[in-house]
Amino acid sequence: MADAHTNIFATIGLHPGDNPLEVYDEEAYEKLARHEKVVAVGECGLDYYYIETFFAKEREQKGITWNENEEKERQKKVFQKQIDLAINVGKPLMLHGRPTKGSMDAYEDMLDMLEKSKKIHGDKLKGNAHFFAGDIDIAKRFIDIDFTVSFPGVITFSHDYDDVVRYVPLHMIHAETDSPYATPAPYRGKRNTPLLVQEIVAKIAILRQEPFEEVRLKLLENAKRVFGV
Repeated sequence: MADAHTNIFATIGLHPGDNPLEVYDEEAYEKLARHEKVVAVGECGLDYYYIETFFAKEREQKGITWNENEEKERQKKVFQKQIDLAINVGKPLMLHGRPTKGSMDAYEDMLDMLEKSKKIHGDKLKGNAHFFAGDIDIAKRFIDIDFTVSFPGVITFSHDYDDVVRYVPLHMIHAETDSPYATPAPYRGKRNTPLLVQEIVAKIAILRQEPFEEVRLKLLENAKRVFGV
């Protein structure tokens, strides 16, 4: 699709939880990452939310032994390889972080890894925290290593992230839909599409009490800057 359309771009990466049995093929991912229409590596990161049920039946059928700590270590190893890949090909990371309910554990572990890499590689390490669901302290740590955060449709129907949206500097924000999920208000109950991103942009402007057009243009500028479009 990215090859066929000038206005479509791609990211490539191994999600931490979609298929825990998949082996990370470094050669294949590097080849994909160097494609001119690929603008980021990801989404990748750590997902502890459904960690107990990740492919439980498949693991049982294959006789794969498993425990939570081993699964976390597996995710961290795959994530580190993708951090290294992004640095090597000079492209940003698109992060997936989903903590255990009631905690920030996945974000904290991701940031520990990213902060260490940042000290070594400096400006070569960059990226965005996709579908940001952290608090202000987590947002600050991302900003401190020059990572942007993106907000989905959830901000249009929940007040959980109002303060975070107001806190993050506008030049460090993206709007996203995460289609086909998290459909923004007033379209709840319908399938989400990228066309509805304007609803998220509008909500960001309302929460920050800033003009819609100023916010829209700045977010567009942010996307071009971070993803080199």
